[in-house]
Amino acid sequence: MRSEERTGALGVLGGLGGHSGLDGPDRTRAGADMDGQNGSGSICSRPQGTAADGRKKKKKEKEEKIPDRVTLKKEIGLLSACTIIIGNIIGSGIFISPKGVLEHSGSVGLALVVWVLGGCIAALGSLCYAELGVTIPKSGGDYSYVTEIFGGLMGFLLLWSAVLIMYPTTLAVIALTFSSYVLQPVFPNCVPPYMATRMLSATCLLLLTWVNCSSVRMATRIQDVFTVGKLMALGLIIVVGLVQICNGNYEALTPQVAFSMERTPSVGQIALAFLQASFAFSGWNFLNYVTEEVVEPRRNLPRAIYISIPLVTFVYTLTNIAYFSSMSPEELLSSNAVAVTFGEKLLGMFSVIMPISVALSTFGGINGYLFTSSRLCFSGAREGHLPSLLAMIHYKNCTPIPALLVCCAATIVILCIGETHNLINYVSFINYLSYGVTIAGLLYYRWKKPNLYRPIKVNLLVPVCYLMFWALLLGFSLYSEPVVCGVGLVIMLTGVPVYFLGVHWKEKPKCIYTFIERATYVGQRLCFVVFPQFDPIEIATPSEWTDRSSGRSSLSANS
Repeated sequence: MRSEERTGALGVLGGLGGHSGLDGPDRTRAGADMDGQNGSGSICSRPQGTAADGRKKKKKEKEEKIPDRVTLKKEIGLLSACTIIIGNIIGSGIFISPKGVLEHSGSVGLALVVWVLGGCIAALGSLCYAELGVTIPKSGGDYSYVTEIFGGLMGFLLLWSAVLIMYPTTLAVIALTFSSYVLQPVFPNCVPPYMATRMLSATCLLLLTWVNCSSVRMATRIQDVFTVGKLMALGLIIVVGLVQICNGNYEALTPQVAFSMERTPSVGQIALAFLQASFAFSGWNFLNYVTEEVVEPRRNLPRAIYISIPLVTFVYTLTNIAYFSSMSPEELLSSNAVAVTFGEKLLGMFSVIMPISVALSTFGGINGYLFTSSRLCFSGAREGHLPSLLAMIHYKNCTPIPALLVCCAATIVILCIGETHNLINYVSFINYLSYGVTIAGLLYYRWKKPNLYRPIKVNLLVPVCYLMFWALLLGFSLYSEPVVCGVGLVIMLTGVPVYFLGVHWKEKPKCIYTFIERATYVGQRLCFVVFPQFDPIEIATPSEWTDRSSGRSSLSANS
């Protein structure tokens, strides 16, 4: 972030506090002025008697509401960390992707193999991210790690593709799934109207954006509750499917039937099946986006990963087995809402439970994606790769309101222009590309800084195996769907001129900086946001952390 931008924006800030030179009681007084108290209510004016007592009481209440240190709060414990991972993975994917996986794999048996291997690949990737997360304990996930390891341009390209299409598209897909399942009982014999699904999706996004702007604790509690709800919904599908199997309805799952296929899928088609499954597993790295808000991240981040990924893989595999125990491949391929079709066949008059359960599941998924993707915008702005306004948080609620609003707005734009299954292919390709670059960065960082203290250090075979699978998958995807993959690459590469014009070009005309300062000032006034305050330890670069082999910090050695 350019120092002149920050100084200019904050120089005109007035009474917002934060980094504008106000600390402790001064910031409290400034916050009180913003809430409508004038100079007569200042600390220096102390009327006697009952009025003074009343003012002291009001001032005390105000001080309790306004934090002494405006910063992101560490309110994510182990349970909430697990629900963030599980809640982000289990969104709409398990209710959309079974159709795409089966279509590209060509048989029930191969589709189940793809689901199991998809979970194993996610587990390998998550182990690598656990090492990166505790070695470089910054929020921002892939973006922060790639920026730290490979430099600003590579990090910006990941950030650009994520902010422009990857996360808004994923949010749009989940929101559309939510509205489709909610409206399914209202329009039982036809597809819900286009405008109705879009309007309901936008309403849901706006509601959850407001929740995330209001309170981190409220957002994490919603995530906890709805993650339990979505696990119960999938548990209902699994139990009903197991009952079907116990009653002898497992013909489609016998090896001779499951692996019979009318056409043999090409390697490219199998790669596309993996891309569809990867969409259902996407989100396994999202806890790394909020590392700075995790309580004891070096302990809780890896624990949450180790608990969540195997659990989701187990649930996904059993859910697909349940689908195939009661639906023929033809029925599944012809269904636009797999879980609803499943419920209509097996639950009778209680089939309405299924669309409600799926709607609750996707509602929680939207909340999780908003929570984590907004932290990506926040981290990008903090590094100077996005407008500085996005690096600010509410002076009282400590939530990144501008970043949340940008994520919400971008998703609503995607809602109006996208078609679901093509968007999934674009997102899956960019997702895998960013995963591969990040994990290649882990190997490069091992070579570049071999003596750096790593609380977790995975076996070298883990990142190597992941990268081998990654290279094969992307190679065959490029061969079988060159247009889809080409569009994904073009989207990423459009960030190159943006980086050089917006970030690398330091000597911009004065009118541009004046416009940025005024826009930042207006944004701060509208959103009541300030730059957060950081502990130097919290934002230290890896070169400043303790090197166990030498027994002292590099920072101390250089000073």
